[in-house]
Amino acid sequence: MKEAKKGTRSAIQNPNDKKSFKEQVGALKNLPKFFRLIWHTSKSMTIGNMLLRLVKSAIPLAMLYVGKLIIDEVIRQYGLNGERELTYLWELVALELGLAVLSDLINRGITLLDSLLGDLFSNKTSVTLIEHAATLDLAQFEDATFYDKLERARRQTVTRVVLMSQVLSQVQDMVTIAFLAVGLIAFNPWLIVILLIAVIPSFLGESHFNERTYSLSRSWTPERRELDYLRYIGASDETAKEIKTFNLSGFLADRFRALSDRYYNLNKNLIVRRAVWGSILSGIGTLAYYGAYVFILFRAVSGAISIGDLTFLAGSFNNMRGLLQGIMTRFSQIAESALYLQDLFDFLELKPNITPPVNPHLIPRPIQKGFTFENVGFKYHNSERWAVRHLSFHLQAGEKLALVGENGAGKTTLVKLLARLYEPTEGRILLDGKDLRDYDLNDLRHQVGIIFQDFVRFQMSASDNIAIGQISNILDKDRIQTSAHKSLADQVIQKLPDKYEQVLGKRFNKGVELSGGEWQKVALARAYMRDAQLLILDEPTSALDARAEHEVFLRFSELIAGKTAVLISHRFSTVRMADRILFLENGQLKELGSHEELLAQNGKYAELFTLQAKGYL
Repeated sequence: MKEAKKGTRSAIQNPNDKKSFKEQVGALKNLPKFFRLIWHTSKSMTIGNMLLRLVKSAIPLAMLYVGKLIIDEVIRQYGLNGERELTYLWELVALELGLAVLSDLINRGITLLDSLLGDLFSNKTSVTLIEHAATLDLAQFEDATFYDKLERARRQTVTRVVLMSQVLSQVQDMVTIAFLAVGLIAFNPWLIVILLIAVIPSFLGESHFNERTYSLSRSWTPERRELDYLRYIGASDETAKEIKTFNLSGFLADRFRALSDRYYNLNKNLIVRRAVWGSILSGIGTLAYYGAYVFILFRAVSGAISIGDLTFLAGSFNNMRGLLQGIMTRFSQIAESALYLQDLFDFLELKPNITPPVNPHLIPRPIQKGFTFENVGFKYHNSERWAVRHLSFHLQAGEKLALVGENGAGKTTLVKLLARLYEPTEGRILLDGKDLRDYDLNDLRHQVGIIFQDFVRFQMSASDNIAIGQISNILDKDRIQTSAHKSLADQVIQKLPDKYEQVLGKRFNKGVELSGGEWQKVALARAYMRDAQLLILDEPTSALDARAEHEVFLRFSELIAGKTAVLISHRFSTVRMADRILFLENGQLKELGSHEELLAQNGKYAELFTLQAKGYL
């Protein structure tokens, strides 16, 4: 926590996080790109929205002018002697009523289109975010800085929807002001100057505090992620057992309270100063407005203008003041939103480091020679320690290779390099004599099937959970059921209330949770779904009992027949089925050979095998 506090203080004080007024204005360059996204979301709704707002912008002036005519007509009728003709007056009243009804209908139409277009835009940008994230490297997802960018971008898919309405309202109000300004300028141009004096101080204050709010929000992105994480693990079915067993609720609540209170105090200070200065600057604007109002009253009292002109000018001035103040305030909000919008575009502009070559080769079908590691080494981002290094060996086509080693030896890193989820920091990996980087990346991924030990337990139906192994065959029920039969998952699924349509996990209504071993059978079924040339299985039976493990491996030989396979396991009963065993220690190749050859060497593998064998005596 001390480190988090220190990091937060430095982030808040970082001058690079502070956005000046010039930078806020510069952020408006994001708006054309933003509206291109909206335009592509729905052209018809975008056009309809703008047309309605254009019509709406002319209604305030029309209402004020009709009101002026009504008042002048009433005064004229009042001064007449004898019979009065009120037809013209009632026509003006009917016209004003019609304008009021039309204004209400247009407002509802704008609200409807804003809502529908906003929902569509949020959905479209969410899909874009998901699709773009899928193009990025696995190593990028394991970097905290990347996660900060992802978190900020994810927030923009929902919170920036209001920006569309703000910008369109801004344009609408500016058109309205243009109409109203004609009358004021004709009467006295100095009223426009007074209006600017009334609104500019408040506008500058809002700009300043919007910049401070953005700076605080951006610098606290890591802490907000921690707050979200603490909020989740503090009340989750996945963590409930440990929290109760280890009595962690107090610890988590105190940690959340300490972090949230620090953010609250910083934000409170900002909000209080914003309220105080906002009141002062708004007071200046109010005084300027009433100064102009008094001037108009004097002109009316002196007979220079009619009572109808008075109401028209006072209404126009008041409306323009409100509109200008709204425009100035909304400008700051739009500039602030545009700053946040940059977070979304920054994320969408991220590029993966692992990219396909210009003229890629397709993966050989079948693979002839296999994979060759030539002095391969890999470091994780911001780490000085080599996860693996000086790896040189050949995995022959059709060979079954087992990876053995203590935790942290580099086994999972090795298979991720083999599947090109990581790029070697040094050295290279060959496939049939060609560098793995020369092959089409998507084709490679299709030809590699991986089931990791920490496989994802998708809160979806049992059928979907299996189909994930080859998602293009999600509608192939026969293939899904055959895969489940091979992995023994069918025995689990047949006991479920809704069989293959049963939702797994407890997150959603009527979901059913499985045991660790049952989940692993479902995950193994994904491997059977995939018709890949290279299969990688990371601890495929670690959660199974001895009987189930034996039965799985009897069927497992069918899965890997004629394929190249890499197995990671701590159980030597499992690795004995491999053609060769590669023993890793501290990220380096320690021993390589068949089970019998490694026992004969009487090295580290033999030592660990003997220790494990004694446990069964």
